[in-house]
Amino acid sequence: MKYFEKVLIANRGEIAIRVMRACRELNIETVAIYSNADKDALHVKYADEAFLVGEAPPSKSYLNIERIVDIAKKSGSEAIHPGYGFLAENYHFAERCTDEGITFIGPSWRTIRAMGSKIESKQMMREAGVPVVPGTPGGVKEPDEARKIAEEIGYPVIVKASAGGGGIGMQIVNDETSLEDAISAGMRMAESAFGDATVFIEKYLVKPRHIEFQVLADEHGNVVHLYDRECSIQRRHQKLVEEAPCPIMTSELRKRMSESAIAVANASDYWNAGTVEFLYSEGNYYFMEMNTRLQVEHTVTELITGIDIVKAQLAVAAGETLSYDQADISIRGHAIECRINAEDPLNNFAADPGKILRYRSPGGPGMRVDSGIHMGYTIPTNYDSMIAKLCAWGMNRAEAIDRMRRAIYEYVIIGVKTTLPLHHAVMHNQHFINGDTHTHFLQEEHIMKTLPRYVREEEKRMQTLAASLRQGKEIAAITGAVNVYLQNRKKA
Repeated sequence: MKYFEKVLIANRGEIAIRVMRACRELNIETVAIYSNADKDALHVKYADEAFLVGEAPPSKSYLNIERIVDIAKKSGSEAIHPGYGFLAENYHFAERCTDEGITFIGPSWRTIRAMGSKIESKQMMREAGVPVVPGTPGGVKEPDEARKIAEEIGYPVIVKASAGGGGIGMQIVNDETSLEDAISAGMRMAESAFGDATVFIEKYLVKPRHIEFQVLADEHGNVVHLYDRECSIQRRHQKLVEEAPCPIMTSELRKRMSESAIAVANASDYWNAGTVEFLYSEGNYYFMEMNTRLQVEHTVTELITGIDIVKAQLAVAAGETLSYDQADISIRGHAIECRINAEDPLNNFAADPGKILRYRSPGGPGMRVDSGIHMGYTIPTNYDSMIAKLCAWGMNRAEAIDRMRRAIYEYVIIGVKTTLPLHHAVMHNQHFINGDTHTHFLQEEHIMKTLPRYVREEEKRMQTLAASLRQGKEIAAITGAVNVYLQNRKKA
């Protein structure tokens, strides 16, 4: 079914291509936007139309609401898909689209605003009966108030920015002596990063698991969940490895957590695709936040359910009802995603942009690679360092791990340093293999100490595979020359 005639994708890279693929299958025309730095990017070539949105800095391009809306109107786009990042959770942008008569492919701007405030969203969840981490019900205004709350819930506590994300503004406090300084530092960082200095305090869970539920809802009151994902392996509060389903999930725990996820969607008057994130510790789970957009890791959920989440987003945005109910959705197999970043693992993961000299993605059964790069592509310095999402599916978790190991071995990216060695190390870690992970996994397992070995192996492997590629290129050239010669002889 064709839900729209034309959709503008207000994003770049792999997620822009992912959305365009869904649109192409539905016979929907696509409009790309690009910055000066992205003029040769794959998403620009893949789209039916492409418009220069501005200069390389995000503030002048992918965050430029006025320019994006103007392009949407000039191109005749009926809807805008924001992808993730950039303007995806900017309620001002969603509201502007609504005011201009352009369909925003996501929830309502009011829901985005409410769920974007960690304080407001958690208060909403308390009222809905969803478990939340013990802490201040609102923003902290006075040090005395903070000390009182911290004493009640017990140290350690964590100071968080209400409008924050990605760990910005977070301060872990182990005792009263450092509480006031942590609040001051958190407020400064929050004001600088988000323009909102409001912070709050929560009980700090020492070794929690990060478990989330994918939900889909339409505008007619129907809500389903697409089961759970495990996202505990993180670095600096940024996810690195995700899998579905969660390896420790029991039927009883899944029932309770999925009911809470549905309650979150209902309490926030949610529609479209969203993710409800929980922290799980010592048998208890707590609502953390709701991401009001498509997640990077939606891929693993698609692999185990067979549901195209982007197509579902388009259908819901067009006013359609969900085409399935909860009983229609089941889990088949296990899937793992590794986020491949252009970063130097041995240089504190510093970004390593540059030109891709050799590139070959893995294949074979159970593989999926979402990427916007190719051989000859130059990774710009202006944007996030993630260049690909490597996904492996298997009939069970063990097979998914085996396939991911093989895929990491097959993946050739030469010209920039990547996090492939880190993922190689994780996939061979016994605690990971056992499903025993938490948000401090990398530090506790001393993964960083094992990295030099895996980096050396990676360099040797890349040299071997690069030589094979060169040899293959030479053979192809010789074969081509012979074919031309034979064709010319026939003509003669």
